[in-house]
Amino acid sequence: MDIETQRQNRQDNVLSTLNATIEAANIAKEATYITPLRAVFGTVSAILTMIRVCFPLVYVDGLRAEIRLGFNDQPGGLR
Repeated sequence: MDIETQRQNRQDNVLSTLNATIEAANIAKEATYITPLRAVFGTVSAILTMIRVCFPLVYVDGLRAEIRLGFNDQPGGLR
């Protein structure tokens, strides 16, 4: 396999693992009746979802990129 195929396979594996973990956290949240645990599972699910959404943005062309937020009306983006 070439390097690009290996990189894509690794990214697919990470994304599928994140999806499975998010689903497990959602199921655990729905299955428990203890309010603090529901809050914990909901928070974990939200954080993992944010990681899942940002993951493709962090690795651009196989290189690590920084995600910068703009301030004072300056645009932000990948650098």
